[in-house]
Order: sequence, then C-alpha cells, then structure tokens
Amino acid sequence: MTLWNGSYPFYPRTNACFPFNTTWVVIASVFLSALATSIIILPGIRGKGRLFWLLRVVMGLFIGAVVLTIQFTRDWESGWVTANTSYKSFSRAMVNVDIGLHIGLAGVNVTLVGNPVNQVNETISYNEHFAWSFDADYDHSYSEGLERGLPSPILYVAEKFTTESPCNMHRQYRISGHYASITLWMALCTWLISILLFSMPILLYGGYMLLLTGALMLFSLLFFATARNTPKCPIQFGPASLKTGYGGSFWLTLATGLLCLLLGLGVIILNSMRPQKLKLVFNLDEGKGEEAERWDKSYPPAESSSSEQDVLMVPLGELCEVTATQL
Repeated sequence: MTLWNGSYPFYPRTNACFPFNTTWVVIASVFLSALATSIIILPGIRGKGRLFWLLRVVMGLFIGAVVLTIQFTRDWESGWVTANTSYKSFSRAMVNVDIGLHIGLAGVNVTLVGNPVNQVNETISYNEHFAWSFDADYDHSYSEGLERGLPSPILYVAEKFTTESPCNMHRQYRISGHYASITLWMALCTWLISILLFSMPILLYGGYMLLLTGALMLFSLLFFATARNTPKCPIQFGPASLKTGYGGSFWLTLATGLLCLLLGLGVIILNSMRPQKLKLVFNLDEGKGEEAERWDKSYPPAESSSSEQDVLMVPLGELCEVTATQL
C-alpha cells in the first residue's frame, strides 16, 4: 500500500463514460411507441391501401426521428489515433492509448482508452464532453477539466478549441454548428407541416413541404462543412497525428435529405402527371370508390316506368279538356 492507493493526489478518480445517451433513448422511445401504435391499428385498414399506409408511416417517422436525433449527436466529425504519450502532468509515465475526437453541433467529445485499459495502476477509459451551446461556456468546462486533473491527452485536444487558442477553431465550429442546428429545427417544423398536409389531404403542398425539408437538411450540411474546410491546427502526439473526417451523423443527414428531396419530387411529379396514381398511394381513390359504392347500394336509382312516362307526357290542354267534359 502506498499513499493515495498508488494514485496521484491531484487525480482522485476517473470519469467513466455513461453506457448510452439518455436524450437518444427518449427520442427513440417516442418514435418507437408511435410505430408500435401504427402496427397495432394496421389490421383495421382494409384493401390494398394497408401496405401504402404502413410505408407512409414508417417513412414519416424515420425522417422525423433522424431530423430530431442528429441535433444531439456528437459524431458529425470524428477521428482516432493510437499513440504513446504521457498520461498525466508531473509524471514521466508513458501509456499506449487510443485518442478520439468527436465534434457535434453543440460541442466536442474527447475519448481516451488505454491499450490495454488497465495501465499505471489505473483504468484508462475517459469520455469527456466540452459544450459550446448558447447556455454553455466552453472555457469554463475546460477550466473545470484542469481542476479535476484530467489526463494530459484530453486537455491537449480540448485546448485546441478554447477561445484563447491561436487555432481559432472554437469560433469556426461554434458558429457553423449554431447555424446548422437552427436549419435543422426549421427542417423539423417543415416535416411536421408536411405530415399535417398529407393527412388533410393536401398532397401537392405536402410535397412542397417535404421538398423544403430535404433542402434545409442539405443546407445544414453546407453550414457545417464551412468549418470543416477551413485551415486547422495539427493535433500531434509525437509522430502520430489526429485527423478527423465526416462522421455518421453527417452521412445520415445527407442520405435523409436526399430521400426527402426524392419523395417530395415524386409527389409533385405524380400530382401533375398521374394524379390517380398518387391518390391510390394515399388511399384516396379506393376510399372514394367504396363510399360511392355503398351510396349506390343504399339508394338505388329509381327507374321510371312506362305509365309514369305516359302521365308526364300528357299535354296540359288535354287534361283541361277532359275536366270540362266531365262537368
């Protein structure tokens, strides 16, 4: 036994990462509940429209879930590097670690995992988040990390994004992230409007709103890419360099935006060229046909008989003449 159980007094504990993001769990629970409810009521839909109705529900929920979830993801840009580096300040101990940088719209995540995890009498597994959203102070979060005695690789990477850093990456990513986030909130609003228009149903304007949703999602990618294409300071760990590329959230946003564009264009083109096909997809033709059929069965058209036609064909003068003769 040594003083402080073999650890340095400035670093009393490690910050283990939470197994999952609670925000994603809430969003996934809401949309999965809506999907489960739709599947439960699916047997109540008759005819060929059942499949089209299910496809519309799945596609609508998928687009809404993606637009809302990517607001809180932290892998719009990410990168990893394996390096031998010093672990903590005032120590000559060298460790072999995997260092990850994950940039989101509201901040950065710096990950540090040891190879192996247990080294220098500690468990090296860190996942630190430094936020720069409107209600957060990045420099304050970095100062708290210094006070807690985070490992040197995490502090080195986080320092590149501080406001006092000569790299100026904080301003670039913060502004582009804010504009991308605002654009995505607008895309969420247009998605909701498209769902309402399709359910009314006003198909043409619903297609326009879906087209606008895809355009806004693509614009958010352009806003984020402006920070990515600006010159950045190198992040070096000896001979190894930490380089980043577009992450999963970026490519998911791109795919979903293109999907919205295709669906919106499809609705607009079908509405102008094949409106009957579009009504069939939205179960409008079949519903109207069944309603008309039920109406015809309930109220059959009255066929005029020959006697009624004869009575109606009698001239008014003859009726008056017959009446005069009887008198």
